[in-house]
Amino acid sequence: MGASTHQDFLQCLSLRSNDSTSISNVIYTRNNSSYSFVLESTIRNLRFNSTDTPKPLVIITPSRTSHFQATIYCARKHGLQIRTRSGGHDYEGLSYVARVPFVVVDLVNFRSVDVDVENRVAWVQAGAILGEVYYRIAEKSRTLGFAGGIYFTVGVGGHISGGGFGLLFRKYGLACDNVIDAQFIDVNGRILDRKSMGEDLFWAIRGGGGGSFGIVLAWKLKLVPVPATVTVFSVNRTLEQNATQLILRWQEIAHQLPDEMNPDVTMLSVNSTQDGRKTILASFSSLFLGTIDELLPIMQQRFPELGLSTQDCSEMSWIESVLYFNQLQNQPLEILLNRTFRTSVGGQYYKIKSDYVKEPISETALNGLFSRLSDEEASSAFIIFMAYGGIMDRIPEDATPFPHRAGNLYKIYYDVNWQEQDNVNSQKYIDWSRRVYNYMTPFVSKSPREAYANYRDLDIGSNNVGITSYRQASVWGRKYFKNNFDRLVQVKTKIDPQNFFKHEQSIPPL
Repeated sequence: MGASTHQDFLQCLSLRSNDSTSISNVIYTRNNSSYSFVLESTIRNLRFNSTDTPKPLVIITPSRTSHFQATIYCARKHGLQIRTRSGGHDYEGLSYVARVPFVVVDLVNFRSVDVDVENRVAWVQAGAILGEVYYRIAEKSRTLGFAGGIYFTVGVGGHISGGGFGLLFRKYGLACDNVIDAQFIDVNGRILDRKSMGEDLFWAIRGGGGGSFGIVLAWKLKLVPVPATVTVFSVNRTLEQNATQLILRWQEIAHQLPDEMNPDVTMLSVNSTQDGRKTILASFSSLFLGTIDELLPIMQQRFPELGLSTQDCSEMSWIESVLYFNQLQNQPLEILLNRTFRTSVGGQYYKIKSDYVKEPISETALNGLFSRLSDEEASSAFIIFMAYGGIMDRIPEDATPFPHRAGNLYKIYYDVNWQEQDNVNSQKYIDWSRRVYNYMTPFVSKSPREAYANYRDLDIGSNNVGITSYRQASVWGRKYFKNNFDRLVQVKTKIDPQNFFKHEQSIPPL
């Protein structure tokens, strides 16, 4: 890619923009002193921030719609790929890394949140983070929420594009299930809403994965009622304290607990207090949309083995529960507005995988998983079982591209992470995650072995650089989308037949 293309692209931008000074303020080239700061500001997985990670030729942070239109036009004209970034939590870095000459469109300036309490809706620009959405809702009402994710620095654009799993999903579904309109820009620079884009495209952008169809500029969200008081609890048990039996029981009942709960269990290796040897700690936690007095009888009836007591529970507002699950209990709510906040949970370098479970896993199989969590590479790894059921059993598989609905007991989230000083050994951690994933094959969903598109994982298949074939894309596409994959391909063929919007796991046109 010669410097001339790069210059031609920049010149094209200023010519295409009705107001060339406004666009020059949002362009960062590699010789701009702020380039690295803007690029690195939301790189969440530092695996993709090394000297040999491919960097964009240009970063554009549009402040108005015409900037998107100019960027798409000029990138097409000069053969550059576009990667769109809203929060930077893409687990494989696809929103800011490409193996071909590319530009990054960063939505950091597109982040207004307009809450209408009376009609229980909000228009949210795609560059807002979840924390900004939650904070702006709470400013106006403590009894409305949005069914989005837990980590508050996640960008709304990508989160909803891939489904959007969070604390309220067993009661109200995913983020993508609670979208009622969108503002979208296509490959020809047209600005479309639900009515002008049509129901097929509107269906596809709500869960079909980001970066395949165009750029979502804003979402119109349905806000959901939450009680003034919610309850959270966390109960920790080691293997010596009967954790295995509790997990076996949890698998039987968690998906049948009331929709107002979102039970999960996190497993990690710790040193035993008794003798300092390694053991596994299982942490059983949940949000409950109600009071402690309402929760305890339910748990005593359905899961008495856990022995949940008043001491294990805390009452708070829904917005405070967001802080609680981010391990920021005593922080002011304003921390939710901090876009660049880095959580202390785990390392800054990580590899994530996912699975879906249809039948309870046996004690023998669990013991095999625990022994792998005791490996040296797993010292800061953890695995979470997240219960399904609730409304997810009642939403049809084809309602949105996200297909993992009825028939799932729970989802598994595998997280291996490490610190900077150990990044030279990153391969051994990634290999560990692949070994665990291979070990789990007999116990999880089959043909396809399902995965969650927002826990992006290039190990399950990817498109070749520059070439997106239907056959190759089907390999990972069916894992993420099951039978909805073919409908996504049809929408892609209609909206972007030349396959301008693409990446390693983008939907191919026919």
